[in-house]
Amino acid sequence: MRPAPTTFSGQLRHLGPGFILSAAIVGSGELIATTALGAKAGFVTFWVILVSCFVKVALQLEFGKNAIYTGLTTMQSLNRLAGWRIGGIHSTIWIWLSLQTLKLLQMGGIVGGVALVLHMAMPAISVNVWAVLSAASAAILVFGGRYGWVEKGSLVMIILFTAMILLSLLLLQYTTYAITGDQLAEGLTFRLPPAAVGVAIGAFGITGVGGDEIMYYNYWCIEKGYARYTGPYEDTPVWTERAKGWIRVMTLDALCSMVVYTTVTAAFYLLGASLLHESGQVPDGYAMVETLSRLFTVTLGPGAKIMFLIGAFFVLYSTLFTATASWARIFGDAFGQIGWMAYHDEVTRKKTIATLAWAFPAVWCLLFLFIKLPVLMILLGGAATSVLLLVVAWAAWQFRYRQLPANLNPSFGYNLWFWASLTAILAVSIYGACSL
Repeated sequence: MRPAPTTFSGQLRHLGPGFILSAAIVGSGELIATTALGAKAGFVTFWVILVSCFVKVALQLEFGKNAIYTGLTTMQSLNRLAGWRIGGIHSTIWIWLSLQTLKLLQMGGIVGGVALVLHMAMPAISVNVWAVLSAASAAILVFGGRYGWVEKGSLVMIILFTAMILLSLLLLQYTTYAITGDQLAEGLTFRLPPAAVGVAIGAFGITGVGGDEIMYYNYWCIEKGYARYTGPYEDTPVWTERAKGWIRVMTLDALCSMVVYTTVTAAFYLLGASLLHESGQVPDGYAMVETLSRLFTVTLGPGAKIMFLIGAFFVLYSTLFTATASWARIFGDAFGQIGWMAYHDEVTRKKTIATLAWAFPAVWCLLFLFIKLPVLMILLGGAATSVLLLVVAWAAWQFRYRQLPANLNPSFGYNLWFWASLTAILAVSIYGACSL
């Protein structure tokens, strides 16, 4: 146990879980779903992306706080909630498990996206071979289970793809496709054309911090040490001050990651709306990467395709890399709660993470090889994520009002943000269902 740093520079040195989330978020959602939404709807749904990135962070903070003051993983916390149980296991775990079929498709689409990018760079090797190599490499990098390696790898990829996409957006302003103030104003009118509802729902679920990333956040906060430094709950002023200190560090971590993925997400959307909407080019199938490459070749010239391929690789591979690490942990945790393994035992847990780190990339790869529709696969996963957000919202409400110790009650301003998040998620889900 140790007190949290009080200086801003000291707090910055303890950031990390947000890097992993940013690397996971800025992947399929930003490069594919966000760009597809911009290409299909134009600037009019820009607000969907901004709202999606901002409103869900409060739920992420509730999950992070729960990890700090309980020391419990996500599935352990869900299994402690009040409510309907099946076979002694809480219904939220079964609902989460039932949605993972579509999430498997989403990750298959990510593997396909990485393979398509690599095939464009080196056409002599087939897409199928690249898919196998991409999945295998992610397994090799992750199966050891070390947190530090996942954090540092995520940070490197964040820096690379953020610099690449912002450069492209900046240079866009020196072309005939320059974005005007009127176009930006149109994107903030809060209108949603019926033709764009389906893509918007998928984009809302998959952009910003989604239900999956919120559930993953507990594991990274625990492995970073926030819960260990806080120590077991004690109703004492010393423990309260220590817990509040590490919650402040965690909050800064979440807000910094929000700034990163909101900036990159907005940039991808604006590029799609500006460059692809007028020509009617919506990314799809194997032509996805070729279509998306126009985001760079139009702004930087034909020779910039290699720059796009490098950026696209890091964007997509960052999601594959972090998802492999996250899926291995959360599924192992879920299997432990169901009673299929002893996840609480450190040796068993490490073996399970190593095994699942190989198993999931293999399944994702096989799904892509059979279906070969990466955009559709990713958007279907985004729709499942939108449903999962309702489960996450309910759990976050339980954490906030049924489990949070009274000595950690947040401010009035935070409560407003939290309820705005719950309201926005519920409203978008209901509106989308009625529109569809």
